[in-house]
Amino acid sequence: MSIARDTDSNGGLVARFVTALAGVRMTLFDRGNSFRTQRAVSTALLIRIVGAAIAFLSQPLLARWMGSYEFGIYAYVWTWVLLFGSLIDFGFATNAQRFIPEYSKSKAVDLLRGFLTGSRLLVVALSTLLAGLAATVVWLVEPWLGAVLVLPLYLACMTLPLYGLIMVQDGVARSYDWMNIALLPLYIVRPLAIIALMAAGHGLGLTADAKSAMIASVIATWATALLQLVLLNRRLATTTPVGDRRYDWKRWLAASLPVFMVGSFFFLLTYVDILILQEYRSADQVAIYFAATKILSFVAFIYFSVSAAAAHKFAEYQVDGDTDRLARFVAECVRWTFWPSLAATVAILTLGRPILWLFGPEFVEGYALLFVLSIGLLARATVGPIERLLNMSGEQKTCALIYASAFAVNLAGCIILIPRFGTMGAAASTSAALVFESIALFVMTKRRLGLNSFIWISSQNKV
Repeated sequence: MSIARDTDSNGGLVARFVTALAGVRMTLFDRGNSFRTQRAVSTALLIRIVGAAIAFLSQPLLARWMGSYEFGIYAYVWTWVLLFGSLIDFGFATNAQRFIPEYSKSKAVDLLRGFLTGSRLLVVALSTLLAGLAATVVWLVEPWLGAVLVLPLYLACMTLPLYGLIMVQDGVARSYDWMNIALLPLYIVRPLAIIALMAAGHGLGLTADAKSAMIASVIATWATALLQLVLLNRRLATTTPVGDRRYDWKRWLAASLPVFMVGSFFFLLTYVDILILQEYRSADQVAIYFAATKILSFVAFIYFSVSAAAAHKFAEYQVDGDTDRLARFVAECVRWTFWPSLAATVAILTLGRPILWLFGPEFVEGYALLFVLSIGLLARATVGPIERLLNMSGEQKTCALIYASAFAVNLAGCIILIPRFGTMGAAASTSAALVFESIALFVMTKRRLGLNSFIWISSQNKV
């Protein structure tokens, strides 16, 4: 009996050793999933940081070449491009990360080819229609616009069709972990092209004004989109064989509309504090608040980077029905989001005063805002990019409802708090909305998918 027990014990030790060795081997040598995703996250984060640096450094150059008045016109018009551009893919960029893994796994190559072609054609068509409608609005209100605004606004409309193409191709490239093709065109190539064109014009002695800047922006956007199209098609030719295409328009549109609504409410949630703050406080107070939000944008970059790399993996594991793997991957994504976000937040709060001083001595008074705003960003980081998980799992309507509710919380909070507390009221309202959003996403992920996504319990997922 004792020998048997000793044998069982030794066998158990051997089994545990073999299991542990296999785990180490998987960690060191399995470069098919976790390693690729971490590399994609790192690439996305690096591109966003470099892009932010380019954007930050290019603004003083443009302002010096154009003068404050013309630069202000350009900034106003280009803001409208960015606002429309954030939604102009109509949800197809996100759904590319759902349908491409699904069709690839199920070997539905005809549907895959149909989506790769049809999604881009449809987005360009819808973006062109939107551009036409926007140009019509400009034409109708032209008598009330300043003469200097009319041509730049028309030029802004010309950017929209190809801006939409860039966005949907971004989503397609992410689905294959091709982060360079996905992000470099929009965040690196396009802004550098604008600066290069303006620098060439400046060197030739041409007038640098809002019109010339918008012409440069149109050229840069179209050239970037077409370059990305060529590079993406070359890569796709190596993964997708030529053949017939099948189009499931009804399903694609039904899935994209709620995602479009999620993006719309996310956008409103992001900007409602500044819009309402402008109504109740002076421009200098808005500027201080805006500077504080920009300083904390690095934390948001981490969240964005993990989202960019993880969404199609969520869809892939859903299609495989591999719930254990999905649970582990959710836990990994939460860790990849939270701990770097926490480290970045601590660094920013530590160096907040000198960083704000770079904007001007008066901006230092916004230091306290960093602490309040960071609460909401860290709350979002504690649950990771689980809104992408819900979208990839067919829960787009649930996700849209959560963001609509979070927007309502932020809107009500801003209306109540900003008149009395100013910038601090805006910061408190925004953080409260993000905390609400994070709790709601956690609860619905638990209820709908049976997954714990909170940082300290996500590792306990049992599916």
